[in-house]
Amino acid sequence: MELNAHNKQEYPPMHTTEHIINQTMIRLFGCGRSVEAHIERKKSKLDYRLDEAPTEAQVKQLEDAVNEVIDRHLDITTEFITQQEAMGRFDMKRLPDDASETVRVVHVGDYDECLCIGTHVENTSEIGHFCILSHSWDPDTHIWRMRFKLN
Repeated sequence: MELNAHNKQEYPPMHTTEHIINQTMIRLFGCGRSVEAHIERKKSKLDYRLDEAPTEAQVKQLEDAVNEVIDRHLDITTEFITQQEAMGRFDMKRLPDDASETVRVVHVGDYDECLCIGTHVENTSEIGHFCILSHSWDPDTHIWRMRFKLN
């Protein structure tokens, strides 16, 4: 089996949290996965396209929901499928043009699954506590940016 090389080394707890946040945003706001991500060890940011800015209560709900998933101690598993099998199941737009025929699916328990070649923890119990540091809304672009860290 041949997979594409990965061009960066993520901090596994933070990258796994990105997966959980993305699925939580989908469930709470009906949006897609992040449109921009900058994942680092100390703090990270994610941008989402939303119709309106989340209220402070919704931001708190997001934070609580992500921590609830982390606290479920879900196993992170992978499966390998063909691109053909992935079509219709996943958004293929982010796949590079030269992507290998075999792709990797990362599962966060039964909570999230997505195509990914990054590094992850083995169980959400390794993540710690998720904390939103700040957030901002750009009404012109409809981008909501969240900055966060793990404790």
